[in-house]
Amino acid sequence: MANAYMHNTYLRLKKWFLLSLCLSLCAPCIAQRGIFLTQDDFLKQAFAQVPVSKTYWLTAEDRPIAEAIVGHSLPLRIRYFNQGERTAWMLEEIGKELPITLGIVIEQQKIQMLRVMEYREIRGGEVRYEFFVQQFNGTQLSDPNYKLNKNIDGISGATLSVRALTKTARLALFLAQQAKAAELASAQPAR
Repeated sequence: MANAYMHNTYLRLKKWFLLSLCLSLCAPCIAQRGIFLTQDDFLKQAFAQVPVSKTYWLTAEDRPIAEAIVGHSLPLRIRYFNQGERTAWMLEEIGKELPITLGIVIEQQKIQMLRVMEYREIRGGEVRYEFFVQQFNGTQLSDPNYKLNKNIDGISGATLSVRALTKTARLALFLAQQAKAAELASAQPAR
């Protein structure tokens, strides 16, 4: 009888230990995910007074370049916010398997601010921290290859997330450049 009691106690302790072990291993993975910045909060950080959104339509000339930057197809129209020389873009890019939502502010063809608004992966969430995203500040495109003009340091274990942020930064800079050119062209009087 005492032997059966000891065996049952051992099994209960073993179950609790395994459950605790599983939870302790899963908790860091779950902590990577989350919504860290809403659209409204991002826009309040980007602009003193939030402007109305605009739509940039990818042209037949722009589309292949934009798709080459990110390595996949893109929608024909992309929403953004513009006030003076400053534009704000909210874009998504796949990390390893799931999308990462980014907010990117560009002024004078340079990144002024990059924020991870929502992170859905179970690994690589370190890309949302200030020590990492501040590397993008002041970055611009180097022509004609549409690469960033400075190297972005990686994070061990977050390689695909780093690549996703880098591609999205390049895309936002390209889109801002094209949106500005389209705005200037539409402001020219017809001849």
